[in-house]
Amino acid sequence: MVEGKLLGSIEAGGTKFVCAIADANFNVIEQTKFKTTNPVDTMAKTTAFFQQFNVSAIGIGSFGPIGIKEGQDDYGFITKTPKVGWSDFDFVGSLKAAVNVPVFFTTDVNASVYGEYEFGTVKKDQTLVYFTLGTGVGVGVIQGGSFVGGRSHPEIGHIILRKHPDDVNFAGVCRFHGDCLEGLASGPSLAARTGIAGENISDSDPVWDIIAYYIAQAAWSVTLSFRPDKIIFGGSVSSRPGLLSKARQQFAQMNNDYLPLPDLDNYIVHPKIENNGSATYGDLALALFALQKATVK
Repeated sequence: MVEGKLLGSIEAGGTKFVCAIADANFNVIEQTKFKTTNPVDTMAKTTAFFQQFNVSAIGIGSFGPIGIKEGQDDYGFITKTPKVGWSDFDFVGSLKAAVNVPVFFTTDVNASVYGEYEFGTVKKDQTLVYFTLGTGVGVGVIQGGSFVGGRSHPEIGHIILRKHPDDVNFAGVCRFHGDCLEGLASGPSLAARTGIAGENISDSDPVWDIIAYYIAQAAWSVTLSFRPDKIIFGGSVSSRPGLLSKARQQFAQMNNDYLPLPDLDNYIVHPKIENNGSATYGDLALALFALQKATVK
């Protein structure tokens, strides 16, 4: 029985952490946000928040790469991440040392795709792909109610793209690969190109045509790989008004009538859950799953 239990969510992003408490019906009771700094200070704030409540299980959606397969040596760890200071950090072990409850540990974008799958307008037999374009780029895929992945989660955010003709001299910002998708279409790439933070760049700036070109390539790659029913783009970069419309036009040119596709306005879309809440609600649903699994044991 889970009635009366409290569920926790940790959306662990590269820029900020969002922690929440909800009841078993997913009604959020309390929420807090704080900047992602070093692991010690950030986890101290995280555990202090949850220690205020009699929480029964926690869903964690973390920036990565991370170890998500139980039984493997890297399970619960953030591994070789671009986020300085966080590589090889034992996230789950650090949390459980202070709040020892069942957890579900996955990527932040897996949490987002699960939130859209459970609480959006997707049919349960559909395949769904979710991109987060923000400080980094992450991709989650869900098919038949299960996350796609083998030894670990997909790393589609680091696929290599064809450069836009007006972007050939930009080296990219990924410290591992330079001009991969994350290196070319993340928030930091905008500042690196223009010297201006993304939110302050004019809607008419031609850099958005370049970003739309990379978004279209990313959508085309997952269309060929997974033949999904819907592709969702979330995150601060994706929220720029008109950007997805530009990307859809580029995508149609890339497809060139090769594959039969649904109406692109309903295929390449923004999240249905408002206020960037997809990951939080996904984490809460995964926390409930972890609690039910522990109860069965």
